[in-house]
Amino acid sequence: MSARERKEQYFVKLTELVRTYNKIILVKADNVGSSQLHAVRQALRGKAEVLFGKNTRIVKCIRTLENENEKIQELVPHIKGNVGLVFTNGDLKEIKDIIEANRREAPARVGAIAPVDVIVPAQNTSLEPTQTSFLQALNIASKITRGTIEILNDVHLIKAGDKVGASESALLQKLDMRPFFYSLEIATVYDDGQIFDAAILNITDETFEGFMAAGIKNIASVSLAANIPTIAAVPHLFINGYKKVLSVAVATEVTFPLAQAAKDFIADPSKFAVAAAPAAEEAAPAAAAESESESDSDMGFDLFG
Repeated sequence: MSARERKEQYFVKLTELVRTYNKIILVKADNVGSSQLHAVRQALRGKAEVLFGKNTRIVKCIRTLENENEKIQELVPHIKGNVGLVFTNGDLKEIKDIIEANRREAPARVGAIAPVDVIVPAQNTSLEPTQTSFLQALNIASKITRGTIEILNDVHLIKAGDKVGASESALLQKLDMRPFFYSLEIATVYDDGQIFDAAILNITDETFEGFMAAGIKNIASVSLAANIPTIAAVPHLFINGYKKVLSVAVATEVTFPLAQAAKDFIADPSKFAVAAAPAAEEAAPAAAAESESESDSDMGFDLFG
């Protein structure tokens, strides 16, 4: 097959994928080998399709689809470096998990940029005593123990973002350490015309619930401060109103069951001390589990707060 025929075939394939799928994950494939990429394709079979190619070819094909799919053009500025496209109509979070699950350990090669910190733990190595000078050159404290070299302390050998040097690479190889892990890295997400950062896929239901809870709390705070009633502020308004009624009852002869309990406590707190101790022990685990927001908002109906 000629180069022109391969190019035409690639254009047909990419065009078909763009027309078939409305979600695209742009992935970076730095340090990912062909065997690892094949494993990712196998894992995604039936859920997504992976396509790699020259960036100029991908961009040119997408440009030809401008009249047919104008939204897809938003992906063009993000096609930089060693990237590929993962097409799907399924759950993006599921696809992300499959991609990240297919990662592989790798040695620290000379010149590579460390993705993580590398710590060499204190250990009795299998290195011969003749290697002592090699460790000293790296400022690693060691001693000879039973005919082998013992590293005395944990050593922060490489910092994330640093370039791996020849000495560090050689040491990790001697210690049979493969400290790095590589996988396809999700860079950008295209979902039916919308472009998102990869971080959007890390949002879980719990994260969303946290955002909602924080938003409701803020609305309630503003409503109470501005004296504007809202649904978010209603529970606090009832509680604040109840506190005022309780305060009046405690200061006067007016009473009702809960107010009487408060009055009895004020009159003689010692009566409640013995009964409160066992109850406090039983309630401790549950109290520890309560959120700070609930205690701050007095949703527990504290009679004496």
